[in-house]
Order: sequence, then C-alpha cells, then structure tokens
Amino acid sequence: MNPSPKYSWFKLADSIPELFPGGQAMSTCEVNNKKLCISLHRDVVYACVATCPHAGGKLAEGHIDALGNIVCPIHRYKFSLQNGRNTSGEGYYLKTYPVEMRPEGIFVGFEEKNLFNWLK
Repeated sequence: MNPSPKYSWFKLADSIPELFPGGQAMSTCEVNNKKLCISLHRDVVYACVATCPHAGGKLAEGHIDALGNIVCPIHRYKFSLQNGRNTSGEGYYLKTYPVEMRPEGIFVGFEEKNLFNWLK
C-alpha cells in the first residue's frame, strides 16, 4: 500500500478576490517555479498547469463549462478541474495540484520528490 503523498505548500493569496480581481474565473500565476492556471468554480479554487497538454493553449484564456470542466481555447478539449481527466475523449491528462483554503490564506501543494519516490 502506498502512503499518502507529502506536499510542500505555497501561499497563493490572502483571499479569493485577490486571486481573481474583477470577478474573472481564471488567472495565471507562477509558484515554486511553475506557471499555474488558477480557477474558481462554485466558490472552490482549483490549480492546474497553465497550458493544455495537447497543443499548449493558455488555459486561463479558455473558460469553465457548466459541468466544471476547464476548456482549452485552441481546440476546446475539456478537462476535469478536480482530477485532470480529459472529459471530451481525446485521452490527454491535465496535471492538477491540491488547493487548501486556510485562515491565513489560499495555498497550493506540490508533491515532495525525493530519491525514494521511485520505490512507490
């Protein structure tokens, strides 16, 4: 049985309005040397890589559909915000990151990598 992954947590912002000025639902930021797309859907914040795995479209320039999928602006490929699965059937996978809302702000987690991760 694999143990739960350990995460290093990085603060994104103090509040949701700070992440999404002007009421937009998506933005881009750089955290821990990674460019991320930060999304807001039904008052939940999600984080994923900033570009589509298919053709490199900037996901923050796309939109979120009614089912909570992020839609790439180039070819309209859809990905679940919760788990990164491709929901439009092309077989791609979108890297997602956990987000935690804490009293001191909004944090994104990156899985800690070490020499022994390959044993999992």
